[in-house]
Amino acid sequence: MWKGASARIFSNAQKLRMNATEAEEFLWLALRENQLDGLKFRRQHPLSVYIADFYCHKLKLVIEIDGGYHQTKEQMLLDEERTTTIEFQGLKVIRFTNEEVLLKLPEVLDKIKEFAKLNS
Repeated sequence: MWKGASARIFSNAQKLRMNATEAEEFLWLALRENQLDGLKFRRQHPLSVYIADFYCHKLKLVIEIDGGYHQTKEQMLLDEERTTTIEFQGLKVIRFTNEEVLLKLPEVLDKIKEFAKLNS
């Protein structure tokens, strides 16, 4: 559990886990059960008022998978604000697009491994 997350946020996280995007499911298959260098990741993890697509407590790492609508100017500003708020809590945010996850998964996993190597 994450301190400060409301019951509503936890409920929404559970719903998101049941309705994951294709890219989220694809990345989850590579991260689940400590498959990536023994690191434990959680999916749709509550963080105060936000829900992270993926979270690794050991690394204090949030991974966000962005769909096409994240390319709009308005959403980019919201994402920037969200990232700033999350990083203010002492966490680091890495973002990937759906296309990166679906078409370049080995490269995505390498970037996560590199972050882990530099931050563990």
